[in-house]
Amino acid sequence: MTVDILQNRSLCEAFQRTAARAPGAVALRTPGDRVRVTWEQYARRVRAIATGLAGLGVRPGDTVALMLTNRPEFHLADTGALHAGATPFSIYNTLAAEQVAYVLRDSGARVVVCEEQFLGKLRVAREGTAVEHIVCVDAQDPAPDGTLTLTALEETPAPGFDFDATWRAVGPEDVLTVIYTSGTTGPPKGVELTHANMLAELAATFDLAPVSGVDSVVSYLPDAHVANRWGAHYQNLVTGLRITTVPDAKQMIAALPETRPTFFGAVPQVWYKLKAAIEAALAAEPNGTKRRLAEWAIDVGIRKVRLESAGRPVPAALRAQHRLADRLVLGKLRARLGLDRVRFAASGAAAIAPEALEWVLGLGIPVYELWGMSETSAATVANRPGAFRIGTVGKPLRGVEIALADDGELLVRGPLVMKGYRNQPEKTAETIDADGWLHTGDVATIDADGFVRIVDRKKELIINASGKNLSPANIENTVKVSCPLAGSVVAVGDDRPYVVALLTLDPDAAAAYAAEHGLADASPGALAEDPGVRAAVESGIKAANEKLARVEQIKNFRILPEFWEPGGAEITPTMKLKRKPIAEKYHAEIEALYAGS
Repeated sequence: MTVDILQNRSLCEAFQRTAARAPGAVALRTPGDRVRVTWEQYARRVRAIATGLAGLGVRPGDTVALMLTNRPEFHLADTGALHAGATPFSIYNTLAAEQVAYVLRDSGARVVVCEEQFLGKLRVAREGTAVEHIVCVDAQDPAPDGTLTLTALEETPAPGFDFDATWRAVGPEDVLTVIYTSGTTGPPKGVELTHANMLAELAATFDLAPVSGVDSVVSYLPDAHVANRWGAHYQNLVTGLRITTVPDAKQMIAALPETRPTFFGAVPQVWYKLKAAIEAALAAEPNGTKRRLAEWAIDVGIRKVRLESAGRPVPAALRAQHRLADRLVLGKLRARLGLDRVRFAASGAAAIAPEALEWVLGLGIPVYELWGMSETSAATVANRPGAFRIGTVGKPLRGVEIALADDGELLVRGPLVMKGYRNQPEKTAETIDADGWLHTGDVATIDADGFVRIVDRKKELIINASGKNLSPANIENTVKVSCPLAGSVVAVGDDRPYVVALLTLDPDAAAAYAAEHGLADASPGALAEDPGVRAAVESGIKAANEKLARVEQIKNFRILPEFWEPGGAEITPTMKLKRKPIAEKYHAEIEALYAGS
């Protein structure tokens, strides 16, 4: 069934249409169907939650904060708040109490919906804010002191509250949500997105692959990130696609064979891990014939993808080989991963190494690199079936205009561009100029066919001692592909004669290495000093250097004795490097890498 997204004035109207279409269909679930919520149940509980919020004093235009893991209650609470005329937004669970306090103050939220595990942090953070009520979705009666259970909220009366009139009054220019960007410097900025912004985004991305109620997606990324709100939550409200929630991102890969989504999105690190896991399994295959057959099949897939990416015809003989390879090997590998039903998969949030992307595409998983930001309602430029070019982020979506400033900065204009930064008109004016162009901060090129290539962040280019401009992201991604043990990689070289790198180990890969080699101490400190780990990382960097220009090659490196957690001092909740804090914190280690140069 084709969905006319732009017929809706708001996401509330879209939800009501969707819920009425197939009330008995499953809208939300958890792995193994431990929880199943039909559209009829979803609609009934949204009415109850909206009424309960009104009973707590929430009025149209108010904000409601959510601090939840990926669970059905997030969707119930967020959509309920929308129907109360409010603006729901999510808080990153990894933020420190003082950061949570900043977001609560900036948003003006009077109600917070959370899980019991975050109560301690919220009780500290709420001091000096407008928060009056905390609703605990997983609490049992009696609720913890000073909180309400979700059941109690749904039973809270609101005399005089007209549910239908309230949601119908929500219009296109009302603020749908606030995305607090995980800035690499300074406090986060609150990106205000309207209902019209997100409806335009959904309509534009519908061109990439039409979505309907027969489709499904796994929700595992934070809902404080625009990608999960767009790709899962709002897609669900508008199209009826089924959501399976996975509360811990580390459980996502294990959940895929059971969920078998038709749509899937991931950051490059997930694709690197999938590639490394399959390669490790093939290397350990004792049957030489099976191993060579698998290697042949993947090579056939890669050769076909390279031709398609270059816009060249695939010879009939290669097409025949590919059909055989897919039947004998590739289809079975996709089924083993749980990605055999995927119709469209996205790689975003950071650049993916081209060789890793062509490998995954060669496997037959339709992964397309795209680019966007919170300020543009998510995806803005994308590759797509039949029109992709590896190494680029594709072409603009419907309704999007792009241009390059004199210094190469990518500019974007169109209905996807945010309303502005909450409470920061000066920052808004700095970012969106008088002609409506949003200045993205990304340096890009646009080729003759209209494909966009992101070079790097405008303020993150390395300019070495010889005046050469280098992309640290390109260097870092090349290392990650060549070195499965690498978690975070930081290339350093500003005003220096050559590039050096700081690395942390990937926790999962490090644990597997320790188990495989019988290491008693699997702590990051012990592994960083282990000769075998050092040799494996050195081998990976050597392999990466062979793919880099001489000026980009890493001459020295240091494995740091710690794991970096998202939302910590070194990386944001969305896995972006905080380069300035890293440079300050590890100044001594960086200087030691250059000692004697």
